Amino acid sequence: MTSVWVGSKVRLRGVEPDDWQAFMRFGEHSEDMRAVDRVEPPRSAAGHREWTARQATAAPDGDVLFLAIEADGVLVGSLTTHGADRRAGRFGYGIGIGHEHQRRGYAAEAVGLLLDFMFGERRYRKCEAGVYAFNEPSLALHRKLGFQVEGRLRDHEFSGGRHHDMVLLGVLSDEWFAGGRSRLAPTT
Repeated sequence: MTSVWVGSKVRLRGVEPDDWQAFMRFGEHSEDMRAVDRVEPPRSAAGHREWTARQATAAPDGDVLFLAIEADGVLVGSLTTHGADRRAGRFGYGIGIGHEHQRRGYAAEAVGLLLDFMFGERRYRKCEAGVYAFNEPSLALHRKLGFQVEGRLRDHEFSGGRHHDMVLLGVLSDEWFAGGRSRLAPTT
């Protein structure tokens, strides 16, 4: 049996202290940072080392995850969960792939591994994501993965000198398993 955290292209793993240089490189690409979160002021190498060491040694917090995405032994991005509500059966997630590693299928596979785990092992019913309306590649990824548009928050975020809409997307576990993208057998 193979690990639920390993696909054909990527492996999801915990953050390691030595990952700081890759995270520093990711942070230097302003358009990528704007697309997934926000542009932050520059951080020193020492600051990146300290931040990465904190991520690597943080105690688990239920189903709130911070995972590194690795391809061919190289850190290519990260994946996080947030707002995990076991009572309601829903969670949110965010993903970022470094600029030099984009358009290789890493994000789709990483999200698939996460959905298989959260739906198939943790019994969540729904995954939610918020995507900036200008981030067409991310919107296309979510459509490909079977997410449905559930709403739009107008002028919700400010970045790059203007306000942007946030598109709210969601996928239910039944939809995920029925869509043929899961590595797990459909649930009944």
